[in-house]
Amino acid sequence: MTLMYATRTVRRGLAAAVAAVALAAGPASGAAAPAGPFDDTVGALPDTAGPWLRPAADREPGAAPGPADPEPAAPAADTVAPEADIAHHGRITLDDGRLDLVVVSRNHGPSSLRGVTLRVELSTAPTGELRMPEQCLREAERVVLCAVGPLHADGTGRTTVLSATAPDAPSEMTVRVSTAWSGGATDRNPGNDEHRVLVLATGDPYVF
Repeated sequence: MTLMYATRTVRRGLAAAVAAVALAAGPASGAAAPAGPFDDTVGALPDTAGPWLRPAADREPGAAPGPADPEPAAPAADTVAPEADIAHHGRITLDDGRLDLVVVSRNHGPSSLRGVTLRVELSTAPTGELRMPEQCLREAERVVLCAVGPLHADGTGRTTVLSATAPDAPSEMTVRVSTAWSGGATDRNPGNDEHRVLVLATGDPYVF
């Protein structure tokens, strides 16, 4: 019981640290991405992700990191914790060992959030290339954490794109998408931000 509690505490602390680093870097590192249609080109980073969510190597030389949104004001220390309905939706494809994941994170309110940490867990540890935005880090062999935000209440969604190669081209993989840190807010509707998706290696998009 003590070990389980300690493990959860470390993970929560790491998730909060990811969001804190993103906030310290300024709003440009998590600028809003328009929530348009997905790009169905396998392996491509859709335009909806915006250049500020692309790996630095994929950006044009000298390109600006993207437009900035004003950050929501931090709640006063003596106020009640904010309430927000965080939602993650998107699509996943698996084809010949290549996994492509697009997640759009939104906040249905009522409170705006300065930052949220997205958690993606794969059933198989990726090998070779793992492409992810620069505000993401690999928490464990099969787990990636990504700082998302700020998320304004009923505002534009933020798009996160991940691409990985699985060993031995598996016939299926399970992907779990969830919120690792909610920015200190209470979410009374967690069902729309936690998903467990079984993806078959057919190249077809699995929408969640």
